[in-house]
Amino acid sequence: MTQVCIVGAGAIGGFIGAKLAAAGHAQVSALARGATLEALRAHGWRLNTAQGLLQSELAAASEHAGDLGVQDLVVIAVKGPALAHVVRGIGPLIGPATLVMPAMNGVPWWFCRGVAGFPETLRSVDPTGEVNAAIPFEQVIGCVVHASSSVSEPGLVQHKLGQGLIVGEPVGGTSERVQRIVDLVSEAGFDATHSTDIRFDIWYKLWGNMTMNPVSAITGATGDRILADPLVRGFCSAAMAEAQKIGARIGCPITQSPEDRHEVTSRLGAFRTSMLQDADAGRAIELDAIVGVVREIGERLGIATPCTDILFGLARLFGRVHGLYPQVA
Repeated sequence: MTQVCIVGAGAIGGFIGAKLAAAGHAQVSALARGATLEALRAHGWRLNTAQGLLQSELAAASEHAGDLGVQDLVVIAVKGPALAHVVRGIGPLIGPATLVMPAMNGVPWWFCRGVAGFPETLRSVDPTGEVNAAIPFEQVIGCVVHASSSVSEPGLVQHKLGQGLIVGEPVGGTSERVQRIVDLVSEAGFDATHSTDIRFDIWYKLWGNMTMNPVSAITGATGDRILADPLVRGFCSAAMAEAQKIGARIGCPITQSPEDRHEVTSRLGAFRTSMLQDADAGRAIELDAIVGVVREIGERLGIATPCTDILFGLARLFGRVHGLYPQVA
């Protein structure tokens, strides 16, 4: 049976872990700590769905990776600001054949590896290089999550909408190992896609949420109110156009217009973005992997990003004032 470890059993990690465990095709353990670890040990995996509570046995749970041993698949579902700390302790989970699949917001550290003029890791996501050093690139699997869930109490996840997981090789194309993951998550009830260009899928999702997330955090506004303000909507469109220009240069061309994307987003109504939820809860905001990374890539390409710069600066200042983003070193 496939050995899977969820690193970070929060809203998304707990969602994935609970569904995999319930399907019965994998032994699903968790690397967790604090109240979440205690809840997992006491109750196992728990997921509230429209059909009721889904509760499944937990293979093992610990705050020490050495207690869990080498895995077939490691799913990293922590918030971006916690990633560097987490990778310092996950070594015992990773053997020569282990696959590591980050299921996180924004652009991953490896995203521009192989693109001319870029280093192996992006400094906005991996400033010290320790993430790149801890996780062999050859064992990384790309993933985009299209689902919304929240934690109602430690160890108890509430599913809201979406079941989508897009999985693919960082270098593109298809592979047997990605197909095995797609089959595994499909059997667990996910709408899984074997992507031939996961970098595009990552950039496309980023393009859609790089403005809504920070604008909502700064203003406290839901998505409908952001899009209803013509000045704010226009600013968002201008920042998205900058990211679109960058995408075309790094092999991730987007043919839609920002207005096309706004129309899709508007169908979600008065939704609260993940960054707004984090800000309201006093959690660190994932600004670097969603906005800072666009600035970094633009700088390396010599593409000006004035609107993205303003957005990043305002959101960073908001985060620092409220203790949600690191202060100036």
